[in-house]
Amino acid sequence: MHDTGLFKFTMSGWLNNPIEGVLLDITGVLYESGEGFGTVIPGSVNAVQRLKDAGIPVRLVTNETCDTRSAVVKKLQSHGYDVCEADIFSPAPAMVALLKERGLSPHLLVHPNIEGEFSSLMKGKPTCVVIGDADEAFSFANMNKAFTILMEMEKPILFSLGYGKYYKHKGKLQLDVGAFANALEFACDIKSEIVGKPSSQFFGAALQDMGITADKAVMIGDDIVSDVGGSQKCGLRGVLVRTGKYIPAFENHPVVKPDFIADNLAQAVEMIVNAEKAKKT
Repeated sequence: MHDTGLFKFTMSGWLNNPIEGVLLDITGVLYESGEGFGTVIPGSVNAVQRLKDAGIPVRLVTNETCDTRSAVVKKLQSHGYDVCEADIFSPAPAMVALLKERGLSPHLLVHPNIEGEFSSLMKGKPTCVVIGDADEAFSFANMNKAFTILMEMEKPILFSLGYGKYYKHKGKLQLDVGAFANALEFACDIKSEIVGKPSSQFFGAALQDMGITADKAVMIGDDIVSDVGGSQKCGLRGVLVRTGKYIPAFENHPVVKPDFIADNLAQAVEMIVNAEKAKKT
């Protein structure tokens, strides 16, 4: 039991070790997607600010591939979040850097909003396929085109911007990129290289940016596999929130066991901030 003079609480196991950085998913944790800029999740704006005021660095680790980072920042700022592009780790910029490093020219099956980020790399015959959340562009013709290009390669290379099964959009669950990447994997008898969550390199980039090790960080998200399971495999503590695409079945997942399940981001942050205060008394 800890007593700071302001509050008393029993320290939960996941709060015992120091927390020197927090990674947050965006959609489903900070806001719900919908018409326009969507709907902010109550308490989340204040929660992010509380972490910053407490001197705990925050990075936004997202598989968002329907918008550029600048568009995501604009959306977040419209809800009152104090964030900038440098705070956001998303798959598209990481994918562009990787393609440049490996000298690859992609065939794209991504959302039209981010196609422009790859324009400098579109040279000659494709040497790989990049698949992201293409939304309405996931037609039979487009999927079959990606399949045909992969089959024509001597050594087919498929990149998937994230690997989620589904997400919540406008109040309803819909298929995510992982389902479509899986179809191409099955048809071409290959495995995709994942750029985004749950890739360890993706979590590692955010940790490196904060200058901390995985054992001193917490990931908070609404995806039991990509957010919680992916971060735990990298040595972080994974907290699940009951917002976004959360469903009760997540709490009894056969493989992934969250370090904590919070009603929302505000509750998780309240516990983190209070725990860190208690450690200093």
